[in-house]
Amino acid sequence: MSSRYPSNVGSTLDKKPPPGAVVTDKVSGLVLAPHRRWWWLGAFGFSALLSLLFFSAIGYLLVTGVGIWGINIPVAWAFAITNYVWWIGIGMAGTFISAALLLTRQKWRASINRSAETMTVFAVSISGLFPILHLGRPWFFYWLAPYPDIMNVWPQWRSVLVWDFFAILAYLVVSLLFWYTGMVPDFAVIRDRARKRSQQIFYGLLALGWRGEARHWRRLETATLLLAGMAVPLVFSVHSMVGLDFAEGIVPGWHSTIFPPFFVAGALFSGFAMVLMLVVPLRSVFGLHAFITSQHLNNMAKLLLATSLIVTYSYIMEVFIAWYSADPYEIAMTQNRMSGAYAPVYWATIFCNVLVPQILWFKRIRLNPIALFVVGTVVFIGMWLERLMLIVTSLYRDFLPSAWGMFYPTVWDWIFLFAPIGFFAMLFLLFIRFAPVTSMFEIRKLRSEVKNHE
Repeated sequence: MSSRYPSNVGSTLDKKPPPGAVVTDKVSGLVLAPHRRWWWLGAFGFSALLSLLFFSAIGYLLVTGVGIWGINIPVAWAFAITNYVWWIGIGMAGTFISAALLLTRQKWRASINRSAETMTVFAVSISGLFPILHLGRPWFFYWLAPYPDIMNVWPQWRSVLVWDFFAILAYLVVSLLFWYTGMVPDFAVIRDRARKRSQQIFYGLLALGWRGEARHWRRLETATLLLAGMAVPLVFSVHSMVGLDFAEGIVPGWHSTIFPPFFVAGALFSGFAMVLMLVVPLRSVFGLHAFITSQHLNNMAKLLLATSLIVTYSYIMEVFIAWYSADPYEIAMTQNRMSGAYAPVYWATIFCNVLVPQILWFKRIRLNPIALFVVGTVVFIGMWLERLMLIVTSLYRDFLPSAWGMFYPTVWDWIFLFAPIGFFAMLFLLFIRFAPVTSMFEIRKLRSEVKNHE
């Protein structure tokens, strides 16, 4: 009997996976056991207040208009579009981690895919609000859809708003189905272990009559693979579309063919940072060290470093393209970005996204949860600054000096930046309270593979 794991399993775990019964007891216990954690109640209360502020601000915006923001001519896009691009980028990595690693048979995804998928669903939902709120008349947002109309009026297919509508909707639907399908067997486990009648009914409805029959498992595997196959191209197509939103314009700093791959890499970069910010505290407060091992953190840190290098390459190529094009407007914009009124934003972006992630070359840092959380937070901030830099520094100085103007955020801009973070946190806290935080059946399957190999 060999004591080694299979090559594709042992290399991903730094110790033996916990027995299947321990996995089920631990994860289902987090849902079914009485919940008296003071930190959860405190965090939920604070995030709920921010959520209330967010929706109150939306109500005020609908009544008053987008004039409450600091946007004006020439900077007509600022925080709202920055927040949109930032949030949808955060949602990219979740599906990539889950779907792409599933298709490539990477076993280490089993412990973190649930959190990553949840992050995707919530982040993409929030991102979809910003283009609607940015409309002059947001209550007519449904005009973007090709609904039956007796006036025979159809959407303007050359408008990027229509592209956004279909891209976000398709990505959200596929991500939601992928997320929910993977939880069905785990909902059935919680249903069978529940003692309260209300919990049995609630989780029984979510389990869709799952009994663990062979045909159920076969259909689950087929559905999961199909959804993963659809989700991976969407990861790249959705953010390529966001990049094309900018690239189709002739504004200096935007009109570049590098934008689609640059935006995809940046999205994965911010998403991986967000996953680290979620799983590190989750692992600590729930004692999930046996499920989310140091090897998981190590792999995530390597992915973060790899995407940081791609983003760094993109920053260099932006400068090179401006110089090589010999376009005076591109060159002036690049110089202004580095030394103009918003130069601190540019250099803070370089510090957060280029310099800080380089410490991940050291294994000691990659295995330190606190250091990874700090690096993830820095990247999280840096990617928002990058989106702001791309949008504002390209708009505030256009071709003509007579059209130049500054952007100054109002208190409402800051509310629409921070309050959605509270709304996201509230949704995630509800998720970890009422749903299995890790995939029980996938970890049990991994355990079975290890046991069979012994």
